Amino acid sequence: MTSIITLLTDFGGAGVAVSEMKAIILGLAPDAQMVDISHTIEPQNIRDGARILSRSPFYFPDGTVHIFVVDPGVGTARRPMAARLGAHTFVGPDNGTLTLAMRRAAEEGWPMEFFHLDQPRYWRPKISNIFHGRDIFAPVATHLALGVPIESVGTHITDPVTLPLPTVQRGDQAVRGEVAVVVKHFGNLITNIQARDLADLGEVSVRVRDVQINGLVRTFGDRPAGELVALIGSDDELVIAEVNGHAGNRLGAQVGDGVEVVQRG
Repeated sequence: MTSIITLLTDFGGAGVAVSEMKAIILGLAPDAQMVDISHTIEPQNIRDGARILSRSPFYFPDGTVHIFVVDPGVGTARRPMAARLGAHTFVGPDNGTLTLAMRRAAEEGWPMEFFHLDQPRYWRPKISNIFHGRDIFAPVATHLALGVPIESVGTHITDPVTLPLPTVQRGDQAVRGEVAVVVKHFGNLITNIQARDLADLGEVSVRVRDVQINGLVRTFGDRPAGELVALIGSDDELVIAEVNGHAGNRLGAQVGDGVEVVQRG
């Protein structure tokens, strides 16, 4: 039985790139079960891809194979890679997109292995310089989903590329982080501050873009429409939002803006 195969790309909703990848997968495994995680990653935004890749894949059953293609360096010296993080397998460019997933695996104590995809017998016969998603990643992922050992598709490596992501600064009465994502559709500001970072602070105020928000709410509906709120999101991250509005537009917020959480009283 073929493992589930997921796809995450920055290809957008138009064009044929995703369908061509799926065609390659189905050509090798007609019964393949495929799930689209997202194809609306901001173009060439490796950091945006890294955020999603550290979250959604791990809700899938053990053994799932995840293809990720946010690949501005396609065709250059960057390596194609397969990785095993715990019970999940990832296939994509070695460009840092796995950074946060690797961080999560380290925090959870999951084993990690990485392989440079250097075995062309698992690729398509003809390789485009600009579409490794179709010609390398899709066929390799399918072979892995069909049971080919990961050791067969490449050479073991110990130096996967990682992004220099900012860290959260913790003090006795304050935690400092930053806006990691401005969600386009709803306008929420997702920060790199986690609920565990705030566990010892008690009642807090949140400051961003010279605006102070007093306290954390449980959910958006706890405050009236138009009010700025701070709350813990679905993956335990601190989120800043405008109830029934768009906090990103209201605050003029951008990725990298500082966020400070201060103990009250």
